[in-house]
Amino acid sequence: ILHCIASFLLLPLRCYHACFYICIKSCAVVSKRKYANKYSEILKMYSVRREMGKIIKYLTNGYSFEETVSLATSALKSGKVIALPTDTIYGVAALAQNTEAVNAMCKIKRRDSGKKFVAICVGSIDDIPKWGKVVFPTSVLTDLLPGPVTLIMERKSALNPNFNPHTSTIGIRIPNSKFIQSVASACGEPLALTSANISSTRSTLSIEEFKELWPDLDLIIDGGVLGQCDPNRLGSTVVDLSKQGFYTIVRNGCSRENTEKILLKHGLKEFRCRIICE
Repeated sequence: ILHCIASFLLLPLRCYHACFYICIKSCAVVSKRKYANKYSEILKMYSVRREMGKIIKYLTNGYSFEETVSLATSALKSGKVIALPTDTIYGVAALAQNTEAVNAMCKIKRRDSGKKFVAICVGSIDDIPKWGKVVFPTSVLTDLLPGPVTLIMERKSALNPNFNPHTSTIGIRIPNSKFIQSVASACGEPLALTSANISSTRSTLSIEEFKELWPDLDLIIDGGVLGQCDPNRLGSTVVDLSKQGFYTIVRNGCSRENTEKILLKHGLKEFRCRIICE
């Protein structure tokens, strides 16, 4: 034992320096990792609180219906992009006349550049003729709307030319939701409205299902769970009414049967495009 102690004491001074350096470095690494983990936890907590601060639970959180409408309207008029419940699924909205806001909305959804179609939402039937050409009986509108239907019409020149610029038509919605109708009416112009999900993924029935979008959204209106099964995810029935006297179902959606029943009642015929291959 004495021999071992004597051998250790006779080590060159540089060995002690090396040992001391290794100890200090090890402590520094451990400390750095410790504080890095703590910093990461703090950032995560801050991020969660920041995102939660964007969420307003519909008719709770101490906000009245009118106050919630006002908050959503103010955000939209400021060029923001918000998420809100519709009568079918959750949607993402911006002002259709604001090109920058619409582009931001499409970016949030990771929408392909070739996929340009986004519908607009208005507050009442009286608003429709300003943005789309109505070439069918107005009684069709009163029978279908408000409801889970998107009507495609020829667009009017009043609509932002940079909105869906590569098509002459526009889809128009009036969801059966007093809240979204009130927001659209308060804005005084149409809302660009699309589903609250990353493009090509399934639609969402609760705000938890589109958490990946939260960081890019400015306001989230939580209307609770909108449905309990996949059929609820079908979204609105999309019907083309741009050809006078005819209709074409573009997407079945959740209300095809009722929609066709109403269209046939008003004397419209289904238009089927037959492709002939030579």
